[in-house]
Amino acid sequence: MVFSSSIFIFFFLPAVLIAYFASPKRLRNLILLASSYFFYAWGETFILAVLLISSYIDYIISLRLEKGENNKKILLGIAIGLNVLSLVYFKYANFFIGQSIDLLQFFGLKLGQWKEIALPIGISFFTFQKISYLVDVYRGTTEPAKRLHHYLLYVSFFPQLIAGPIVRYKDIYLQIIDRHSSFSDIGIGFNRFALGLSKKVLIANPMAQIADSILSHPIDTLPGAYLWLAILAYSLQIYFDFSGYSDMAIGIARMFGFRILENFNRPYIAKSITEFWRRWHISLSNWMRDYLYIPLGGNRINPTKTYFNLWIVFLLSGFWHGASWNFILWGAFHGTLITFEKWKKNTSTLTLPSWSQQAVTFLFVLIGWIIFRLETIPEVGTFIIGMVTPNGFFSDGFMPLFEIISPRSRFTLLIAAIIAFTPIIRSKGSILKLPLVLQTTAAWVLFALSVVSLASDSYNPFIYFRF
Repeated sequence: MVFSSSIFIFFFLPAVLIAYFASPKRLRNLILLASSYFFYAWGETFILAVLLISSYIDYIISLRLEKGENNKKILLGIAIGLNVLSLVYFKYANFFIGQSIDLLQFFGLKLGQWKEIALPIGISFFTFQKISYLVDVYRGTTEPAKRLHHYLLYVSFFPQLIAGPIVRYKDIYLQIIDRHSSFSDIGIGFNRFALGLSKKVLIANPMAQIADSILSHPIDTLPGAYLWLAILAYSLQIYFDFSGYSDMAIGIARMFGFRILENFNRPYIAKSITEFWRRWHISLSNWMRDYLYIPLGGNRINPTKTYFNLWIVFLLSGFWHGASWNFILWGAFHGTLITFEKWKKNTSTLTLPSWSQQAVTFLFVLIGWIIFRLETIPEVGTFIIGMVTPNGFFSDGFMPLFEIISPRSRFTLLIAAIIAFTPIIRSKGSILKLPLVLQTTAAWVLFALSVVSLASDSYNPFIYFRF
C-alpha cells in the first residue's frame, strides 16, 4: 500500500484513525499493531510471517541480553547474524547467484535454472531498526521492551515501516509505553502529511517525467545539454520523493501522538560531501556512524585506518541501497570523497568561497546520482563523457527540449530548484513556519492539488521502496 494512493488516503488512514481514537487507551497500541500488519500484508503476505518470527526471536534474545549472562556476545552475534542472513538472502541472493552464473559461463560452464527471489519492501529499513535495538540492549543504553507487542509495534509501525526514517527504540519507547494523542496532533500531522504528499505528487513525479523521457533514449545519442537536464531533474526527483515520504511518515506518526526525528535538512546547500551526509537521509547516516564506524574505531585510531574505515562504511552503505554494481560504485565514490575531505582537513587550511564550495559539492553529488540512476558502469562512463563533450552539447538533429518537456514540468523544475537551493527555505518547508491557521489553509490547498494530480497521473511509486 502506498501513501500517495487513493485507497490509503481515503480509506485505510481514516479507518485506522477512527478505530484508534474510538478505542480505550490500553488498546490503542494493539490497534496500531494490527493496522501495521494489515498495511504490510497488503503487498507482502509471505514476508509478514518472516517479520513476525524474526521479531519474536529478537525479543526473546533481548530479554536474555539484559540479564548479563556470560554468553551475551554469542547471543548478540546469533541475533544479528539471523537478521543479516535474512537480509542477504532476500536482497542479495539474486545478485550473488547472477554473478556466479556469469563467472561460470565465462569459463564455459553452466548452472541450472535459478528462480529469482522477490525483494520484500522495506527489509533494509526494518532490519537496521532491529539490529539497533539488539545492540542498544547489549550496550545497556536502553532496556528491552517490557511487553512483546511494544517491540512488535516498534518494528512494524506502518508510517515508517517501508522506507524509514530508521527509528531507534531508545528514541521512541517512552512514546510507545505512554503518549498523549489528541485531535490537535491530527491537525499538525495532517499539515506535514499534505506537505510530503505535495512534494511527491506535485514535484517529484513531474521531475521523474523529465528524467525518464530523456533517458528513455540511448545515452550515446543524447546531446550534453539533455544529459545535464536529465540528471538535474533526477536529483530533484529523488530528493523530493524521499524527503516527501519522510514528511508523510512523520506527519502520520504525529497523528497518533508519535514524534519521529527529522530525516532531511536542506542537503543541496551543503558545502562538502561530509556535510551533505549530515543533511541527507540523516537516520541512515547516524546509524552507520553509531553501529558501524564507531565500533570499527571511529576517530580513535590512526588516520590511515580511519580513512579506510570511512571508505568501507560508505561502500557498505552503497551496497545497502541495492544489490548492483552501480550502488557499490556509488558508495565507493562517496567514501572516496569523504576520505579525501577528512585527509584535506588534517593536512591543509586552504578553503574556497562559500558559494563555490556549495557548487563543487553539488557537482559531485550530481556525478554520484548518475552512478546511482544508471544500471551499468559503461552507461555511467558514456553519460559523463557526453556531459563534457563540447561538440555534442547541442544537436540540431535531436528533438527540441520543449517538445520533450511539458510546460508544467518546466515550471515545476524552476520551483523545485528554488526550494532545493535557497538557503532560507528549510527542507521540511516554510509552510511549517507560518501561523497555524495559515499552515492549515496551505496544507489543504496542497492536499487538494495533490489529489487532483493523482487522479490524472499514472502510478509512480516511491524510489526508496526498492531498498
